[in-house]
Amino acid sequence: MHLYPEYFAHRHADDDLDCVPLLAAGLRRGPSRTIAHFDDERITCHDIARRVAQLQRWFAEEGLVPGDRVAVMLGNSAEHVHLIYALVLSGLVWVPVNTKLRAAGLEYLLLHSEPKLLIIDDEFEAVTATIDCAATRRVRIPALDAQEPHASFTSPDIGVHDPLCIIYTSGTTGAPKGVVFTHRMMRIAGEAALCVADVHEGDRLFLWEPLCHIGGAQMLLLPFLEAVTLHAVPRFSASQFWPQIQRARATQLHYLGGVLDILMQLPPDAQPETHTLRVAWGAGVSASAWTAVQGRLNVSLRECYGMTECSSFATANATGKPGSIGRALPWIEIELLDEEGEPVKDGEAGEIVLSSKVDGTFLPAYLKNPDATRAALRNGRLHTGDRARRDADGDFFFIGRQTDSMRVRGENVSAWEIERIFAEHPAVHASAAIGVASAIGEQDILLNVQFKDAPVDWETMHAWARERLASFQLPRYYRAVESFELTASERIKKHLLPRNVDDAWDRMNKARA
Repeated sequence: MHLYPEYFAHRHADDDLDCVPLLAAGLRRGPSRTIAHFDDERITCHDIARRVAQLQRWFAEEGLVPGDRVAVMLGNSAEHVHLIYALVLSGLVWVPVNTKLRAAGLEYLLLHSEPKLLIIDDEFEAVTATIDCAATRRVRIPALDAQEPHASFTSPDIGVHDPLCIIYTSGTTGAPKGVVFTHRMMRIAGEAALCVADVHEGDRLFLWEPLCHIGGAQMLLLPFLEAVTLHAVPRFSASQFWPQIQRARATQLHYLGGVLDILMQLPPDAQPETHTLRVAWGAGVSASAWTAVQGRLNVSLRECYGMTECSSFATANATGKPGSIGRALPWIEIELLDEEGEPVKDGEAGEIVLSSKVDGTFLPAYLKNPDATRAALRNGRLHTGDRARRDADGDFFFIGRQTDSMRVRGENVSAWEIERIFAEHPAVHASAAIGVASAIGEQDILLNVQFKDAPVDWETMHAWARERLASFQLPRYYRAVESFELTASERIKKHLLPRNVDDAWDRMNKARA
């Protein structure tokens, strides 16, 4: 008996909201069908099936068996696409590594997830060569052998609740948490993307997101759910964006991390008078900017809300109400609760708490973190740590995070991760990272620093940090403080720190107030 609502009933009768049977059947059914374009390279089902078979033989040579973890630190490429399909179809647990991670952040992920292999390319040789990988072996993907006879790939029996990947998220205070993301969660993420992005047969989806993000990875399932194609590029480029859209005749754009801000700042003649984009979907457009963005870019905006822990999406704005994240997706129920766990009234702010009719919509656990699992999953409901309000029409409006974190260029950044690195600097007594308003994207980082003795030049401090932090974790602003006001438990009272940057050093223009 199926455990999902009528929304999914249009799939095959024997569909169990899974990934492997869907992919395997799709690849075998239409070998000549084009699934994706990577720049000018066409990727067909035949191409994927052949490369998956080769990679499966390589996995076996490396001694991998279903359930083993494989970390992947690669930029966007056609080979990266093939590798992800191969890992999923082989029952291996993919550990995507954010390519911006450096030093301690990268080492933590590898030591915590304990993958058998770390797959890299030449670009990441230097940054991975000096870290402690423990028993993990660093390897390169073997080159495609065009002369090798074609062989069939295999698809072992994998349960829908088995892990498909471990996705590390820094959305809360403390060390990054590894979200155990199952095969069913990935399937639901793909189904949800179809709904949120208003995808129809024949659409051509522009894929620029890093494949190490759930936002990019979930897109790989869409051509097997609907008759659409993906048009992928190595990375987002403001100067190349509109020519790429024109060549691809793309119909959908996923926005996050300030993408729309960047497009709005392009000169008017950089945007063609007519284009094929129909929908821009994502999160972060304010009510005040809504009309201007839609008018300038000539697209329909579809805001959504979600998190990795709930299979990526929970809401979608299908009505176009400015600034709203919309309403719950058909298989999600949303409550807004106060600090005592009681429902709040319309117009009042409350924590977003999710429940679902679909078994397996939420993460089963955080890897090796039972305390975090118990805090997030309570009585079958997912406590998100995010706040929203609901208007009289039943539409939700996102307010912000309850946790000590920031949102920078589409990345969740834990203040703890930044502060623990600066605690290692010999001149720093204490530091406090906070989010401040940004002209592009959600927030910039302001680091307040209390020095032990003589202050360090900010240029020198930032150069030191650049070797140890991912680019999205680097503070834009630095401010020296004489001391911090502390709570009884010796925590810095961050709510008392000023959010203006008038007296801060700005690394973007090297200016001192």
